[in-house]
Amino acid sequence: MPITEILKKNSDFYPNDIALVEINPQLDGERRTTWKEYSLIESKQGETYRKELSWSNFEKKSNRFANLLLSRGIKKGDKVAILLMNCLEWLPIYFGVLKTGALAVPLNYRYTADEIKYCADLSDASVLIFGSEFIGRVEEICDNMKNVNILLYVGDDCPSFSESYDKLVGYCSTEAPKIKLTDEDEAAIYFSSGTTGFPKAIIHNHESLMHSAMTEQNHHSQTKDDVFLCIPPLYHTGAKMHWFGSFLVGGKSVLLKGIKPEWILKTVSEEHCSIVWLLVPWAQDILDAIDRGDINVGDYDLSQWRLMHIGAQPVPPSLINRWKKQFPNHQYDTNYGLSESIGPGCVHLGVDNIHKVGAIGKAGFGWEVKIVDENKNTVAKGDVGELAVKGPGVMTCYYKDEKATKEVLKDGWLFTGDMAMEDADGFIFLVDRKKDVIISGGENLYPVQIEDFLRKNNKIKDVAVIGIPDSRLGEIAASIIELKPGEEMTEEELLNFCHDLPRYKRPRKIIFADVPRNPTGKIEKPKLRELYGAKSVVAHENEIEQ
Repeated sequence: MPITEILKKNSDFYPNDIALVEINPQLDGERRTTWKEYSLIESKQGETYRKELSWSNFEKKSNRFANLLLSRGIKKGDKVAILLMNCLEWLPIYFGVLKTGALAVPLNYRYTADEIKYCADLSDASVLIFGSEFIGRVEEICDNMKNVNILLYVGDDCPSFSESYDKLVGYCSTEAPKIKLTDEDEAAIYFSSGTTGFPKAIIHNHESLMHSAMTEQNHHSQTKDDVFLCIPPLYHTGAKMHWFGSFLVGGKSVLLKGIKPEWILKTVSEEHCSIVWLLVPWAQDILDAIDRGDINVGDYDLSQWRLMHIGAQPVPPSLINRWKKQFPNHQYDTNYGLSESIGPGCVHLGVDNIHKVGAIGKAGFGWEVKIVDENKNTVAKGDVGELAVKGPGVMTCYYKDEKATKEVLKDGWLFTGDMAMEDADGFIFLVDRKKDVIISGGENLYPVQIEDFLRKNNKIKDVAVIGIPDSRLGEIAASIIELKPGEEMTEEELLNFCHDLPRYKRPRKIIFADVPRNPTGKIEKPKLRELYGAKSVVAHENEIEQ
């Protein structure tokens, strides 16, 4: 079933129920709107703290945009790029694209002008719809993109080089376009995170999107009564595919435009959120704010919050142990996935397996997994190899990149590039990215293992381990340490803390600095390698003698 049919079902069954809420916490105290005030014709971009959208209006807005695109000659197989911050318009626009048979092409909101052009050109996008935050970047490239010939602007004060989405959709029909869609039809192009170089364009079809919705709902048992809090960016598969679980059952979802701990807890309390997906730094910030006394949990109604789950990166067991002490009644799950496997869920821990915190889990609903050596032979339990996954959510291909596709897709299996091991109970533990393994003096060092150990130190907020060149050992492990606010640490103190690590795993260079992460929570290791890997040591680095 094409994913667009779920939107129609929700509109038919729950027309007046709330589908989406947008919360802008920076405007707390300003006017709040109800779905009745939220016009079908105008997006009411005037800044407010809270906006709502019903399922009926969600469907009608999507139909309006679909009909606008069709009136401009957009047809099945065309590509429409979306460059928006999380907002109430995001998902209706996305589904409007799908209803035409075109492919939605979400773009990272951190992209520079050159990166926007690169991805628009790579995907052959002919339409770019963008928000006010991107006026300057789009203006730089508006005359130079290869195929984009329609620019649509969402918001007030439309720039002269674009057309106003808000005005144009008002003249379009709310009737669904009569475009026949099938499971095999291509639906979207997502871009790899770019943590390993230029992003690749990943194609998914409608079957893939539907499977992600069924996987998410199967794992977390969403019902119509659940309320999902969505904080991560919708351009990424992670946020959207977790939302798909609520979408499948017609549940309400809240888009929170901010990550401060007090904003998260206030929104959970006010909107009665029962499911919250966090990134590791946000969960840590909440706990730290509680420990410091900046937040009093008793000030919030959190009784309905039943599930906190985390994905996008390895999860330190120490963090979850702290979380369960603070919130003992919460279910917990962690999810593993790639954009190539339609985001989260091809491997997941499961809410009944908290005794295995630290593992990414077992094969998800409808998925198969295996761990293989360099010859693609399955390794024994306890041995490290490359994780491969297989299921209906595997990408069709990398768009216009047959070579790269063949490198990762073999007989239906997606080879992830992640190194993993399976324990005696069948739980999979992520060891590291294949490209991130450090070979030091002939020993394989897995940065994730070292990072997990260092995060046990209560003074450390975040840590990243990279390999840097060494004339004798080939590479050595360097640890970039980001301390919690107000904390201090010496090199000697950290070295003493590392005594429980095998000597060959101990970091040989310590760098006290911020750890950069992309919007989906992944450490930007290429940026760290550029800063520290091939350059001389800067003043705040401390080299540790062997």
